[in-house]
Amino acid sequence: MAFLTVFISLLLVFECFSSAVKISLSNGAVNTTNGFIIGHAARNRSDVVEYLGIPYAQPPLGQLRFDAPHPYNQTGTYNASNYSSGCPFTPPQPFAYPNATPQEPRILSAFNTANGQSIGEDCLTLNIWAKAESDRKRPVLVFFYGGKFDFGGTNTPFYNGQYLASAQDVLVVTLNYRTNIFGFSGAPGLPPNVGLLDQRLAVEWIRDNIASFGGNSSSITLFGQSAGSAAVDFWAYAYPDDPIAHALISQSGVATSFPLNSAAVAQAHWYNASAALGCGDSGDVLPCVRSKNWTEVEAAGHAVAGVPPPIPGRSEPPFQPSPDGVLVFDDYPERSAKGQFAKLPYLAGNNNYEAAYYEIVAYGAGTILTAAQWDTFILDVFTCPTGSEMRNRTSAGVPAWRFRYFGDWDNLRLFPGSGAYHGSDLEMVFGASQDVTGLPESAPEMQMQRLFMKAWATFAEDPVNGLVDVLGWPKYNPNGSTLIRLGYNNTPTAEFVHPMLYDSPCASLNQTS
Repeated sequence: MAFLTVFISLLLVFECFSSAVKISLSNGAVNTTNGFIIGHAARNRSDVVEYLGIPYAQPPLGQLRFDAPHPYNQTGTYNASNYSSGCPFTPPQPFAYPNATPQEPRILSAFNTANGQSIGEDCLTLNIWAKAESDRKRPVLVFFYGGKFDFGGTNTPFYNGQYLASAQDVLVVTLNYRTNIFGFSGAPGLPPNVGLLDQRLAVEWIRDNIASFGGNSSSITLFGQSAGSAAVDFWAYAYPDDPIAHALISQSGVATSFPLNSAAVAQAHWYNASAALGCGDSGDVLPCVRSKNWTEVEAAGHAVAGVPPPIPGRSEPPFQPSPDGVLVFDDYPERSAKGQFAKLPYLAGNNNYEAAYYEIVAYGAGTILTAAQWDTFILDVFTCPTGSEMRNRTSAGVPAWRFRYFGDWDNLRLFPGSGAYHGSDLEMVFGASQDVTGLPESAPEMQMQRLFMKAWATFAEDPVNGLVDVLGWPKYNPNGSTLIRLGYNNTPTAEFVHPMLYDSPCASLNQTS
């Protein structure tokens, strides 16, 4: 211990006299509000230092269960060598899907974070990947995972940041936040959306500490996928005056993509769970529910029936965000049309055949839809809401870009014809498709990954002009050929088409784009 104290003191002296530009993390130790955090070389990219399981909040245990997160209040030396537990959830159960590829179970297990990770309530942590050497303070990409606000976690190859950090010299951060009953309890008297407050506190921790890792706290870009993508858009409406971030990226989801629980529904679900726990179905049941083991609480919450989905194809979890007038609103279309959001540059889009993933999930629940129904599902949930949000961003003078991804790679295919399904773009951004599937990547697939990584990093570096100046991607104009089509016919390039090529049916669905 004495040696470690002397070592840290020497590091502090070195930091005081080192160049203000040259950044070195080769020793793997940085000073933060938590104290010293020691990292290690990433497994497959030795030029990247990896910091795993860094606490950003007090563990939400006991009286803190279901409550807003409390800032982390301990200091010391922390060896960030392993992921923390994932926040409580019930992993989706695997099942056999007709005509599934051999790699399909492995892909879904990694995507659904059902890969055997440890789970527990002491989970409010984040992970950082940064190149060991750099001549600049780098932009920061902070990721929110999806999972219907019902499940999810960071300990999966889908979200490992080492490849993106190495390829583009950006800092990549992933964070755990509470989902299901633990993050959106509906308990009377408590904040209804504490999972979203987890995200906020994590980003505040990043703002206050990321410079120690070589990051630029003025260049934080939030990005997310599915529910995490919607959370990114929620952020713009919740924090119009203090967004911390300087740019946003949404992959497969915006604020209007997925239904919300009303306050009444959220409270009813809370009491259904408390009754199942033997705590009663009315009044102040909170002390009793807090006294139960988290595994009992998760099981009781998971057993509550969600409301019937308004759109066939996607089941609704019983516990998810509900409007509170602060973090989540019940009038997003009106707010969007009025420009009542943070005026942050925005890159948003979706995949061409999002439905392939949902086809498998629906099949497991006994639901079979026609091809026409799945096409309508994609329009209702992804294409039309994204188009509408991006139209309103451009009308408000926000620099915006919109993409549609088409890649259909052999090693990532779920079944014949699965195409660019929900989540398949993540392997392009994080570059970990071989880690996910165990199968090699084709040369065009690797080119596609490089283009995605370059685009996301370029946008994070300069979200106002970077995509135009560096890649030649036009800013979105709903009346021109500005929709960025990526990987069309498996060609690993970008081309630009008129959005009405895909948006034209939206009018008949009473959605404008």
